[in-house]
Amino acid sequence: MTMTYLETLHEEIRSRQNPADAVKMQSYMKNKFTFYGLKSPIMKEVMKNHVKMYGLPEMSIPEMTKKCWNYREREMQYMGMFFVDKLKKGMQEDDLKALENTITEKSWWDTVDHIAKHHMGHYIQTFKHREQELVEKWIHSPNMWLNRTAILYQLGYKKDTNEDILKYVIEQQKENKEFFIRKAIGWALREYAKTNPDYVVEFVNSTELQPLSRKEALKNIQLA
Repeated sequence: MTMTYLETLHEEIRSRQNPADAVKMQSYMKNKFTFYGLKSPIMKEVMKNHVKMYGLPEMSIPEMTKKCWNYREREMQYMGMFFVDKLKKGMQEDDLKALENTITEKSWWDTVDHIAKHHMGHYIQTFKHREQELVEKWIHSPNMWLNRTAILYQLGYKKDTNEDILKYVIEQQKENKEFFIRKAIGWALREYAKTNPDYVVEFVNSTELQPLSRKEALKNIQLA
């Protein structure tokens, strides 16, 4: 039987497995996932060679992400993210549910943070009329990773950052004791400080943030 595009890729990854590194990776990720143990340079090499030989997958984003997320090994979720990076210019409005599934299924920071910034950030820039609706949905969701996404999706926006939305999502979650939320608030503010440090300093000084969020927000700012 002829192997499919992703089956061939999975076999290439499996053939390069490193059990010793797999144990280290699994430990680093709190034993939440199974790894083949491919470090980033090898992953990039495998992907480059695969795309050179077979091209990009001729699949929709929903079909491709579902199949990649169905694999047990974490490397296949990383490959799924890479494919969305390459295919996102053709992103469709109805790809939203599939993209949200990549956040709410097999969730951890190693995938969610990339997806929030590069995939959801792109989605909202492409379908701007959905922004307010999605911000409300994500920031009030019982799913912590969607909350984190609402805080982080503007990470790459720089001067296009919507300050009102940034302020709003932080206000909604500033009392949340969850580490990943406290850290996200600080990260979002620290990143925006590269564009508008005065705004961030003023916001931090006028808002009751938790110590971790405040520390992370001001990390790269020289205060008088």
